[in-house]
Amino acid sequence: MVLADAGCEVSLWGRRAELAKEINAGRVNPDYLPGVELPAAITATADPAEAAHDADFTVLVVPSQTLRGNLAAWAPMLAPDTVLVSLMKGVELGTAKRMSEVITEVADVPAERVAVLTGPNLAKEIAARQPAAAVVACVDETVAQRLQAACITPYFRPYTNTDVVGCELGGAVKNVIGLAVGIANGMGLGDNSKATLITRGLAETTRLGLAMGADPLTFSGLAGLGDLVATCSSPLSRNNTFGTNLGRGMTLQETIAATKQTAEGVKSCESVLDLGRRHGVDMPITETVVSIVHDGKPPIVALKELMSRSAKPERR
Repeated sequence: MVLADAGCEVSLWGRRAELAKEINAGRVNPDYLPGVELPAAITATADPAEAAHDADFTVLVVPSQTLRGNLAAWAPMLAPDTVLVSLMKGVELGTAKRMSEVITEVADVPAERVAVLTGPNLAKEIAARQPAAAVVACVDETVAQRLQAACITPYFRPYTNTDVVGCELGGAVKNVIGLAVGIANGMGLGDNSKATLITRGLAETTRLGLAMGADPLTFSGLAGLGDLVATCSSPLSRNNTFGTNLGRGMTLQETIAATKQTAEGVKSCESVLDLGRRHGVDMPITETVVSIVHDGKPPIVALKELMSRSAKPERR
C-alpha cells in the first residue's frame, strides 16, 4: 500500500488464489486488513513468477523462519537486477543468520542488492495512513536512496542508513524484549518494571550489536529505540500481546491458538540467544524469555531469577 501510494506499480503475491482474486475484485484484504481500501495500483496474483517479473524491487514479507525455503523456490524467477528488500525481523534458527544473510546466500546476490526496511511500523497504523517514519538500510547508500524515493509518502517518511547489521538486530531483538514486556504486563507489573525491561533490553541489543560490528548510534534511532518503544508500548504489537497472554497464565499452545498472525519473537528468541552466545554476549532478558516460552518456566520464577542476578555497573 505504501509503495502504491508513493507512485509504484505493485504486484502482490499471495499463496491463496481465492484471496488474490478477492483483493483484485474488492480492493480489500478481508483476512488481515478488513475495511482498508487498497490502491488501484496493486494487483494481486497467486503466481510468484508473475509477481516477480521485471520488478525493480522485490519485497520479501514472509515469516522469517520460512524465508529460506520460499526464497529457494522464488530465486529462479527473480528479475536479474532486482533489489531484494527484507521487511522481516528475525534471526534464522540453527544458522543464527540475519535475514539479509539468508537472502544473499539463497538468492546468490551481493550485499549491495539487499536492503532492509525497519522501524516503528505497526501494521494497522500504517494501513490507516497515520504518520510514521522508518529506516531503509543497505551497504550501498545509492540503493538505500533509491528505495527511499520509492516508498516516501505524505504519511510515511523513510530515512537511509548503511548499517544493515544494526538495523536488523534492532528489529529482531526488540521482538524478544516485546515478549518480556508483554509478560510483565500480563503479570500485572507496573511501569517501573516495564521501563526497566525496555531500557535494559536496549542495552542488551546494543551489546550484541557492538560485538557484531554495528554502529552504536543505530540503536538510539528509529531502528533501535523507536521500534522497541512501539513494540513494547502498543497492544497492536503481536509480540507484546503474545507475551501478555503468557503472563496471564495461558500456555504456549493456548497463546499460539489465540494468535492469528506471526509473533516473530516466539521462535527468534532462541536464535537471538544463540547469536549472543556465539559472540560471547550476555543476554539475560533474552535468556529469561526463552526459559518461559520454550522451557515452560513459570514467569514468577523467571522474574525472581532475573532480579537476583549479581549487581553490576550500569554500562556493562
